[in-house]
Amino acid sequence: MDPSRKRAIRLTVALTAALLLASALVYTSFSAGRDELTASALLRQAVPGKSYILAGTVISQQREGDALLFRVRDPKLHMSVPVRYTGIVPDPFAVGRGVLVTVHEQGTNPQFVGEQDSLTTKCPSKYQAAAGSSY
Repeated sequence: MDPSRKRAIRLTVALTAALLLASALVYTSFSAGRDELTASALLRQAVPGKSYILAGTVISQQREGDALLFRVRDPKLHMSVPVRYTGIVPDPFAVGRGVLVTVHEQGTNPQFVGEQDSLTTKCPSKYQAAAGSSY
């Protein structure tokens, strides 16, 4: 076989493989993400058995044995949903803190159960103006 033809075939195979790998990478990165839902969106869209990422602000919390019961509020509509969570609770978790937790609906009354060890807190922005500042 002619050496220039061999090089052309190798180049075509290498470019095809690179294109397939790049396409797989792009597909994986776009399909892997899940959207966060607020409390009001979760109440509208929740399907029993399907899991969702709930985002909002903790407005109350209490312990019931090993479970942590808390309510997450939608920042715009002031609606909230109850969450029953077991697992590791991050140190900065507190009332007034923004959280993300993976939940699924359980029962007929909107009761959401957090998946174990899925709770994370959002850190307040260090760039927000302090309360009472003139900015």
